[in-house]
Amino acid sequence: MSIFPSRWAAQHPDRIQLYSLATPNGQKIGIALEELGIPYEAHRINILKGDQLDPEYVEINPNSKIPAIIDPDGPGGEPLAIMESGAILIHLADKAGALLPADPAGRSAAIQWLFFQVGSIGPMLGQFGHFYKYAKGKTDTYGEARYGKEVTRLLGVLETALADGRDWLVGEFSVADIAIVPWINALDYYGGKDFVGYGDFPRVDAWCQRFSARPGVQRGVKVCGFGD
Repeated sequence: MSIFPSRWAAQHPDRIQLYSLATPNGQKIGIALEELGIPYEAHRINILKGDQLDPEYVEINPNSKIPAIIDPDGPGGEPLAIMESGAILIHLADKAGALLPADPAGRSAAIQWLFFQVGSIGPMLGQFGHFYKYAKGKTDTYGEARYGKEVTRLLGVLETALADGRDWLVGEFSVADIAIVPWINALDYYGGKDFVGYGDFPRVDAWCQRFSARPGVQRGVKVCGFGD
């Protein structure tokens, strides 16, 4: 592979190259880049048209998912391709020296919540959205009931974590918030808030509203939008 895929030619090869679409997973990286102020160039990977299966893209992300980045200034000054949104968030936070607490205990806490999103929030909300929105009427209600119940449980975990007047999951705005809130906000798109009892989690709702009010977030969610 050349440094950058020819189909998505880099106009600014000295910048982070982002390959994404504004799904919940894709939004995470657009938000992080905007919040950190890291120069980047965005390329829309239309997963609805199979762009993620392009052989050049597969060289960047062997799992054929979005998002992915190429950092032209990776370790030793060499280009580095990174797949998986959680890994990208950690890389960008370390690169900029922000969005991860400096103290070891705080850093560990933020990464734990990041993995909570990767292992629980994303998979469970994604499955709920599939069965509740896309498979409705095509199968029985087992899927939406099973995953809806788990989404409700996970919202309860977050409601407890946000107790004691906490604005952000680990005390300061971090990759943990960036990873999770886009998936919670996806409940609006799925039309499933009432089904999972979202109104029973006021601290989660206030957290999501604080998150969505940030200018960096408002810019980031639009990066690689479906209508670009």
